[in-house]
Amino acid sequence: MEDRIKALATEVEAFTASDKQGVEQYRLKYISKKGIISELFEEMKRMPPEEKKQVGKILNELKQAAEQKLKALTEMLESSSSSSVDIDLTLPPIPNKIGNQHPLTLTRNRIIEIFERLGFNVADGPEIEDDWHNFSALNFPENHPAREMQDTFFVEKNPDMLLRTHTSNVQIRLMTKQKPPLRAIMPGRVYRNEAISARAHCFFHQVEGLYVDRNVGFADLKQTLYHFAKEMYGKDIKIRFRPSFFPFTEPSAEIDISCLICKGDGCNVCKHTGWVEIAGSGMVHPNVLKNCGIDPEEFTGFAFGMGIERVTMLRYQVNDLRLYSENDIRFLKQFHTVI
Repeated sequence: MEDRIKALATEVEAFTASDKQGVEQYRLKYISKKGIISELFEEMKRMPPEEKKQVGKILNELKQAAEQKLKALTEMLESSSSSSVDIDLTLPPIPNKIGNQHPLTLTRNRIIEIFERLGFNVADGPEIEDDWHNFSALNFPENHPAREMQDTFFVEKNPDMLLRTHTSNVQIRLMTKQKPPLRAIMPGRVYRNEAISARAHCFFHQVEGLYVDRNVGFADLKQTLYHFAKEMYGKDIKIRFRPSFFPFTEPSAEIDISCLICKGDGCNVCKHTGWVEIAGSGMVHPNVLKNCGIDPEEFTGFAFGMGIERVTMLRYQVNDLRLYSENDIRFLKQFHTVI
């Protein structure tokens, strides 16, 4: 019996397997319930008591060695299979692709660059705003339509808290915290309860500007916006000012440029007029200056605001601003360079 066990131990030690089938054959042959080692344990039960102690010792050693051998064979097989990767060397290489900046980001950066050269700083403020900073301080009457639910997303009542409808709230915060002279632009996201179309969305991006100092006049406003339009769209762009009304400016004007998509012939973006509005502007209303603690007898200023989506539509000749928020890679990958 002892000789058989020693011979079997040599056999177990010398056993090799190159695949899962070989490992399974080893297990079935030696350490399964019907394997050779189990049969030896059954035979040992019928041996005289004086021999069981010696045979049991070497038989247990054989069983432990066989189990260790099974473990080693399994680990060796797993390591070899994980290191061998099936690669088709005939496939073409996958090029390394980098992400592109969003067209709105490119336009925003260009707007900031233009105004920074004119001495404007960049200011920021909260998107969830109270009534005072979003409406009241900007000379909105209590019954103004912009306060109603059809235009504004309110999130709380008494006191009113809302998603800002413009970045003018940053102008108020800037004028209440700093003394003139002030010269800054305020880029950011705004929200309005509007029907989504090729020309409008319920959220969009604005850049507003503010300049407050002594002896600031409407001519300063016109020259600033003329410079911006020509820097953004080229020296040949046509520009016009139209009288308008805003509660926070007086006098007020809207700025149109000739449509770059249809070249003035008329399309859905310009409503077939050949002109597209890009900004609203005007001289800061004296009541707004007073609300912010600035003496309108000593200081004057101008303000303007424009939608980045609209500027981008004309800059890249995109005819539907819904494309900006759909994240279609076919659309976004076109804007890898600044035009």
